[in-house]
Amino acid sequence: MSSTTTTTAPAPASTLNLQTSTGRKMTFDGTDPVYGDWRDDLLRDGYAVIKGAVPRDRAEGYADKMFALLESFGLGYDRHDPSTVHPDKLPVVNEKGMLLNYAAAHEDFVWGVRGEPGVYEAFEKVYDTKDLLVSFDAINYGFANREHLPENKPWPHQDQDPEKPGFRCLQGLVNLQPSGPDDGGLIVCKGGHQLSEQFHRDMADEERIPAWTPEWYGFTERGMKYLADAGLEWIKPTADPGDLIVWDSRTPHYNVPTRTKQDRLAIYTCYMPVACATQEDLLRKKDAYERRVGTTHWPNARHTGWNEAKRDGKPDYVVRTRPLNDAVLSERVFKLTGIPYIREDVQIPIAGM
Repeated sequence: MSSTTTTTAPAPASTLNLQTSTGRKMTFDGTDPVYGDWRDDLLRDGYAVIKGAVPRDRAEGYADKMFALLESFGLGYDRHDPSTVHPDKLPVVNEKGMLLNYAAAHEDFVWGVRGEPGVYEAFEKVYDTKDLLVSFDAINYGFANREHLPENKPWPHQDQDPEKPGFRCLQGLVNLQPSGPDDGGLIVCKGGHQLSEQFHRDMADEERIPAWTPEWYGFTERGMKYLADAGLEWIKPTADPGDLIVWDSRTPHYNVPTRTKQDRLAIYTCYMPVACATQEDLLRKKDAYERRVGTTHWPNARHTGWNEAKRDGKPDYVVRTRPLNDAVLSERVFKLTGIPYIREDVQIPIAGM
């Protein structure tokens, strides 16, 4: 099944120093200059599409491996037969299209996307540092045939605690299939990030939709009316295979099912500066990496997942705790795990270690 992961040996932690800032970090507070590229779109709209972050031929190769991963479970799924898009023939994929378990977050093609220079260099531009952590986030299958699948109902939300305003996180996904205006994929409330702080002041009396983390805020009907009354528009960004879509975590968003016969394939990729993580965070992240479990989109790994899926409320009869194809990481990509930044003198117990 899987091979042993090997990496280029990192430098000793005691010798690693964070890169010196050049003073070009984006602030999102109204003082940013005009950049003359996608960063201007991000500041204005709360999202941006970065064309060709992954060369198209490689994007198509990653898409092929995404389909092959589903077929590898031997449950009957066949990418060429839409009738096999059925819960009994698939590993557990939630109604939003996310494959969260089975060590899928650590498949070689997922790490391949995370290690694409055009992807991580976009985040380097935003944060003005090469010292980044990457999330061990989910991969997404938006099947065109949903006859046997649960309905993907709208779930407008922002991935940021209203009690912690200001820019804190830039989310991203790499698109691997054509995504036109009627195809499935991300939908965003254009400009919603700029209204976020005022929104939460005005809506402070609104009972929150229950969530497992304060870093998720769901928009109620009243909240959606507030956004509409403010003149904000929901936009479905279009993207080609290999395009990177990024959005401010304050921007309201969710994903929509396709209205065509085009499947949607996406790999979520989010990076943030190592400086935003504590040593305890890095140890937790190291534990997640070694156990090949996922995290949320937050790269500091405040929440980690598990590889044992639930099917109809019971432990899945399909068990996979290591990737089908484990990744071989270069030194540059291995640094994104955060492990090389752990100080040698730090020993903090982490659950599961």
